[in-house]
Amino acid sequence: MSQKDLHADVHPRTAILTRGFDPKLSVGSARPAVFRSSTYVFATPEEAERAFAITTGKIKVENGERAELIYSRFSHPNAEILEDQIVPLEPGATHAAVFNSGMSAIMTAFFAFARQGSSIVYTTPLYGGTTGLIHKFLEPLGVTGVPVAPGDSSGLEKAIREARDPSIVYIETPANPTLTMIDIERAAGAAAAHPARPVVMVDNTFLGPTFQHPLVWGANVCLYSATKYLSGYSDMLGGVAITNSAPVIQKIRGARGMFGTILQPDECWILDGRLSTVALRMNRQSKNAQRIAEALDGNRAFERVIYPTLFTDPEQKRIFEKQCAYPGALFSLVFKGGKDAAFDFLRRIRIARNAVSLGGVETLVCHPKTTTHSGMSAAELAESGVTDGLVRISVGIEDWRDLLADFEQALD
Repeated sequence: MSQKDLHADVHPRTAILTRGFDPKLSVGSARPAVFRSSTYVFATPEEAERAFAITTGKIKVENGERAELIYSRFSHPNAEILEDQIVPLEPGATHAAVFNSGMSAIMTAFFAFARQGSSIVYTTPLYGGTTGLIHKFLEPLGVTGVPVAPGDSSGLEKAIREARDPSIVYIETPANPTLTMIDIERAAGAAAAHPARPVVMVDNTFLGPTFQHPLVWGANVCLYSATKYLSGYSDMLGGVAITNSAPVIQKIRGARGMFGTILQPDECWILDGRLSTVALRMNRQSKNAQRIAEALDGNRAFERVIYPTLFTDPEQKRIFEKQCAYPGALFSLVFKGGKDAAFDFLRRIRIARNAVSLGGVETLVCHPKTTTHSGMSAAELAESGVTDGLVRISVGIEDWRDLLADFEQALD
């Protein structure tokens, strides 16, 4: 019986501490060792032949069968342990692949499924790096990007139906940094009805894996910047692709082996040790963010405070209530005074830190239009709602009262 089978009947919080790791293979160590080997020895030449046949896609494997270890660009023990132990965090998942950054996870997944002459239908706004990947790299190779306005679920369905040979439907929900939500189930239904059967990918970094589960709603691939909540300490880079399909993960791992975008052993070991605290950290951060956002709502300095519990649009409220367990740790402030007011606020904060990224135990605040989304065109920024006055806040695990006092003194 495999390690996976041994732990198939336990809850996720238990499985992530026990599944996929056999202490006998690490000299009895209670936690995995770090395996830094670049190459691995085969027991027989037949094993070597089969391993390469699986890795290169000549053999279509069932149930996520892995090739014997060959070379650490393709896989290594720490990656396999992490991939096995991260799967229980995402309900409905069966397989995972880990990467050396969130962008490399997105890039590798895109190149695994995009076809020359095909379309990628995507929701806006996206993280600026993802938008750049579509426009600067894929479109010159003959892949057409088809943007859909924020929060327009009907428009997304229409775009999927009418797209020329769609290969990928890419959704970021909630959107970065406007927190606009998309109904994953509706998008997945439209994709399934299209003859081309595009792969539905969801960037679940903002609410996953604790508060939103795209695979349950019909998505094919769940993507993460593991740099954010999965790691949680702003001290490493990583990415993850999670799916419920053996053929899908085989294609993604095959592309990863070609590009060399696998997460290295030391980082796999670090990230694996943090999985058990993801839900603990995210719950604390979400509670903090909700208290602060709701306390700041109505302040005369803002046009609005953007946070799921403060949504007024009926469709956005419906999606949030249907799709999300909790509102999460991110909110945005839209200052009436535009960029000047936003920059004044950033200069005056004392506890929170003016930095990009999110999901760490410390609170980070940034101005997306001039940083994370600065590569977008003026038209894209205007359509997406990324304005001069918008400030994004990623709330940490500090005492929420101290953070609120910090924001209030900066406003005063």
